[in-house]
Amino acid sequence: MTDTNETLDAIGLLCPLPVLKARKRLKPLETGAILEIHADDPAAVVDIPHFCHEAGHELLGIRDNQKHQTYLIRKGG
Repeated sequence: MTDTNETLDAIGLLCPLPVLKARKRLKPLETGAILEIHADDPAAVVDIPHFCHEAGHELLGIRDNQKHQTYLIRKGG
């Protein structure tokens, strides 16, 4: 995928925790930094793209692994 600046392990966390933790992890990062999130919450497939759209971040991709998904988010300005 892409080089990341930070990684967030949200496996085992349920809605809304993956999004809340992503927001907290993105806050101190520079604009353009990339956060990689690992999550297995079924709602994350909807919640994370919606969060990116609402907060002005770019969802670079979603990779579906057997036990979890990996999301790449580029922090917006």
